[in-house]
Amino acid sequence: MPISEICNREVIVVQRDDTTLEAARLMRQHHIGDVLVVDDRDGVRVPVGIVTDRDLVVEIMAPELDQTVITVGDIMASGLVTVKENIGLFEAIQHMRAKGVRRLPVVDENGGLVGILTLDDLLKLLAEELLALSKLVAHEQKKETMSRR
Repeated sequence: MPISEICNREVIVVQRDDTTLEAARLMRQHHIGDVLVVDDRDGVRVPVGIVTDRDLVVEIMAPELDQTVITVGDIMASGLVTVKENIGLFEAIQHMRAKGVRRLPVVDENGGLVGILTLDDLLKLLAEELLALSKLVAHEQKKETMSRR
């Protein structure tokens, strides 16, 4: 299954020159732990960085910097790791593990933002799949017990 089918397509984005205060407000408003920083390239939103709630705490709040002046471009993680929308789930998980990232922006062939795949999303998906498998085993055991009476 390609990750384009399971990634979250409702990604909250900011521009490089948006303030860290704006990023924090968006995170609070949408109950999320990160925002993607995008550049607009001929109408295509291309992810170029990410800012997490931890970045805001460590880089802005702890040193008591002015969050109304510092932009997300000033603190965003550089070297953003992305994946193409057509790769499979297992390959995406391997990529996350190899790169040591918890969040993986998903892009199309032109580098345009399609969605984001997060560790939390994967854990929820895998837990649901394991639950479905355990129900199947229980159903089969019950079916066998009923047929052997």
